[in-house]
Amino acid sequence: MGNAFEPEWQGERGGNPVARLAAGSQRLSASIVEVASGTLSSPYHFHHANEELLIVLSGTPELRTPDGLRELKPGEVVSFPCGPGGAHRLRNASSEPCRLLFISERNFPDIVSYPDTSTTLVVSPQPPGWRSPAAARGR
Repeated sequence: MGNAFEPEWQGERGGNPVARLAAGSQRLSASIVEVASGTLSSPYHFHHANEELLIVLSGTPELRTPDGLRELKPGEVVSFPCGPGGAHRLRNASSEPCRLLFISERNFPDIVSYPDTSTTLVVSPQPPGWRSPAAARGR
């Protein structure tokens, strides 16, 4: 069981700490990412098999979508549907860290497209007991 207000950091994404909250869930994933000043939560991307929902817990991240850029405020909720219309990227342009809660489906395999670099990632389920290299190093 995880706590959104007192996360136990288990890994990292783009150099930012990540806490996974939905341990034991088979169809949903929830994680908190603390985005440091001047960094991204992830590159601009969209999913082919999984919708995502974002809740801003703290800070004022800049959201990029196909509609452009806008600043989010604490408490805002944004959904990202599957496909190019759900493309998104969050950047912390402020001087304070941002905490973001991501909730997503866990449909496998998922294909993640990165339009800025024309690259694609295929995501498959992780076997029981698997730990990311960052988690294995104690980050």
